[in-house]
Amino acid sequence: MTTEVLLPEGDAQPEGRIGFGAFLNAEWIKIRTVRSTFWTLVALAVVSIGLTVLFCALSANSIANGSERDTHPDELISVGVVFGQVAALVLGVLVMSSEYATGMIRATLTAMPRRTTVLVAKALVLAAMLFVIGTIVAFLGYFAGNAFLDAKDIGVPLSQDGVVRALIGNGLYLAVLGLFGFALALLMRHTAGAITVGLGMIFVIGSLVGLLPGTWGDWVAKLMPGNAGSQVTVAHQYHSDQLGPWTGFGVFCAEIAVLLILGWMRFTRKDA
Repeated sequence: MTTEVLLPEGDAQPEGRIGFGAFLNAEWIKIRTVRSTFWTLVALAVVSIGLTVLFCALSANSIANGSERDTHPDELISVGVVFGQVAALVLGVLVMSSEYATGMIRATLTAMPRRTTVLVAKALVLAAMLFVIGTIVAFLGYFAGNAFLDAKDIGVPLSQDGVVRALIGNGLYLAVLGLFGFALALLMRHTAGAITVGLGMIFVIGSLVGLLPGTWGDWVAKLMPGNAGSQVTVAHQYHSDQLGPWTGFGVFCAEIAVLLILGWMRFTRKDA
């Protein structure tokens, strides 16, 4: 007579022989073989590089002539990320929500029942991919766009203070922004809903809170995820009422960490 032993769900599963590297490899294979990942990253690259080049090409002559006194050349070297960040947010949402939409999450947790480990592997692969792609895209946009600025003798050299930090900051910002979408998908488990909330927080609410009266309204605006996190993507801050590059990025990371913890709690305690 045999006795069936029922194992609890989630992290209570016994440790198997599968190492963390296997989890990372599984998630890497999964994310890079999905067509939505490819097209989302293509959109990110095309939009970010294309708009950076376009803005530099259209503005170079007027900046050189002094007709655009409020625009500085170093503000243009990665301006495309303002629009490319949409793709990073969407990819972060899809990495998690698509598994719920297709029911694949059940197969994932059957094969790899250690939920926390699965979640960490997904987040690391997503963040690493967006950081690498985002940094490469930022440098490509810089070199292509700066050529138009150089032609008018207003180019921005890499040696200028803050330029390299801003270009690498683009990769960092997109990586954490992807985790923002990932956390929203964990909490909502709905693709359209998570994308809508994420875009609303970054583009709509982040701008509207600045209209609130008093100094507290200014502080709320500074602390909004998109406003705080994007400070690391600019080479020089021409407005003194913003958080510093690393301070703003630190606030952004802390906000997303809170959302990830809430998402982790829901993921490990609720049925798939």
